Amino acid sequence: MNFLEFAVWGAYLTCMGNYLGSAGLGDQISWFYAIQGIVSIFMPTIMGIVADKYIQPQRLLGLCHLAAGLAMLCCWWMGASAGFGNELPNKGAFIAMYTLSVAFFMPTIALANTTAFTILKNNGLDTVKDFPPIRVLGTVGFIATMWFVNCAVWEDGSFSFTLAESAHKFQYTHMQFFVSGFLSLLLFVYCYVALPECKLEKKPATSLAESFGLNAFKLFKSRQMALFFIFSAMLGMSLQVTNGYAGPFITSFKGSADAAVATSFAANNATLLTSISQISEALCILMIPFFLKRFGIKVVMLMSMFAWVFRFGLFGVGNPAMPGVLLFILSCIVYGVAFDFFNVSGGIFVDQVCEPSVKASAQGLFMLMTNGLGATIGTLAAGQIVNHFCTWQDGYLVGDWQTCWFIFASFALVVGIAFALVFKPEKKA
Repeated sequence: MNFLEFAVWGAYLTCMGNYLGSAGLGDQISWFYAIQGIVSIFMPTIMGIVADKYIQPQRLLGLCHLAAGLAMLCCWWMGASAGFGNELPNKGAFIAMYTLSVAFFMPTIALANTTAFTILKNNGLDTVKDFPPIRVLGTVGFIATMWFVNCAVWEDGSFSFTLAESAHKFQYTHMQFFVSGFLSLLLFVYCYVALPECKLEKKPATSLAESFGLNAFKLFKSRQMALFFIFSAMLGMSLQVTNGYAGPFITSFKGSADAAVATSFAANNATLLTSISQISEALCILMIPFFLKRFGIKVVMLMSMFAWVFRFGLFGVGNPAMPGVLLFILSCIVYGVAFDFFNVSGGIFVDQVCEPSVKASAQGLFMLMTNGLGATIGTLAAGQIVNHFCTWQDGYLVGDWQTCWFIFASFALVVGIAFALVFKPEKKA
């Protein structure tokens, strides 16, 4: 379940930008990633309420994937109808279908967790001990589809794999949406055929405000928590930037006048290269308990903030040829620290300092501030910066990329310094 859950996402999340450029939507890349943040503000909560009261979580997980998969296949069909390398004739319909797909996919991440926890508990297993290995398979699924779309080619009715240059690789075409949609439908079938029943449990009645987690906003009365959530939103502004623009940036080197750069392995396999980020993410999860115990929450989150500085800065100074590609690889390695040390340790911090009555709502608020509000604002702002310094030419997003990456790095640096100066967690945290 977890393998397929994240395989659906990995098929397009890091390579969608290149296709959008050829489809005539290159200047809207930031909006496609911002949509994920916007729907994350309300859809997971709504589906969570439905799963709590009306539909068993494993069934609702399947239904959401059915809707998401069908909408994603519509995106694929529109791309196929337009033809290879051609602009989409009806961009509004494409955006609408993509939005519908993402709106039903984003709640499935929480639903998959709920389903897994319920099944583990029903079988007398320890969720703390037994869930992490299951969740790691989700990252493996994400990486697997990244590698697949990076190498898969559909050209003139024939299918093949290659690491060499090919404009027909799935990572550049509408076929990435077919992979995502197909896997969503496969998971829908799996949910109804293979997953055991997760019976609904009667829970005490709650107000609408409590159901939507609005009672967690009272935590802003605490200076410590107010600062934590504000900085969470500010750092959350960095989360989707490289998902949206690392692919088009690395691929843009294929248009370089330097043959060594244009024909380099990295320039022609951007999705495969950026998958190192997900591998690092999986490994860094295992390091968090040690660092939290040894250094505390503030230092761990500062590590994350300054890791974002290196994540962006190394992109700014590297290139796909040797030795510059080593800087790209290093950027991907530090991504694990940048992402995990913030998201995972932040969730642990919330669990430690909040009262039991608002813990669940506080976790929802943390996700709202980071993956919802922060990621949406940050992605849109990044889009404005990239569109100012770069333009699509001959299928590549070219321009002053170095300035863009240095702007992003400077923002992360300012946030890190400010956090170090003003955030002072209580000793009990």
